[in-house]
Amino acid sequence: MEAREPVIIVEHLYKGFGKNKVLKDFSLTVHANENVVVLGKSGSGKSVLIKCIIGLLKPDRGRIKVFGKDIPDLSEEELDEVRVRIGFLFQGNALYDSMTVRENLEFPLRRHRLNQTQAEVDRLVMDALENVGLPHTVDMMPSELSGGMLKRVALARTMILQPDIILYDEPTTGLDPVTAREIDHLIVQLQKKFHTASIIITHDMHCVKNTADHVALLLDGRVYTEGSYSDLKNADDPQVRQFFE
Repeated sequence: MEAREPVIIVEHLYKGFGKNKVLKDFSLTVHANENVVVLGKSGSGKSVLIKCIIGLLKPDRGRIKVFGKDIPDLSEEELDEVRVRIGFLFQGNALYDSMTVRENLEFPLRRHRLNQTQAEVDRLVMDALENVGLPHTVDMMPSELSGGMLKRVALARTMILQPDIILYDEPTTGLDPVTAREIDHLIVQLQKKFHTASIIITHDMHCVKNTADHVALLLDGRVYTEGSYSDLKNADDPQVRQFFE
């Protein structure tokens, strides 16, 4: 198989809040066109990791490189240039309740690309909604949509700038099992279509099985073990097995 270049490299990352040491010597590499699941219990530091990667939190120690750039050393302007290439799917979707679906999807386009015509914006909005199977919702309000539809619209907004990396924060939390599986399959479908690299943070084992090319188990602030879903599922180590029981 052809070697793929790393797009995210995290090395010996430490991050704490007072006496609470969350990440302790955490290291992870994500390659282009690869879905990496970071699996861990609630409160294990998964969300802190994501915030360090996009520069919302500064690590206490360690190195984070995204597209070859040292994230902790970048200015806010330089960080914004990197963030345009990174999509973020929030756990709570973070759609604006007072805006229609169309306006929600237009928001990142207007923020980052000021030279587009209305016709170009309209095409990008409809293409993004087509990709998640919801073109008919374009003029609806978020309050009119089901939980699964809200997640799909949020994913369409995440994809509209055609990012090279997507960070998923607990993408199936709060969804019924059938809808959660639909979101899993959509994540894989979009990865194949747009060749994105992704970090998916979750404790939903069905999500891990359905989406992961590679799994990193976050335990005690570091990557305790990593490998394929099958590697971890078949491990004898009780610290790993507890996630599969």
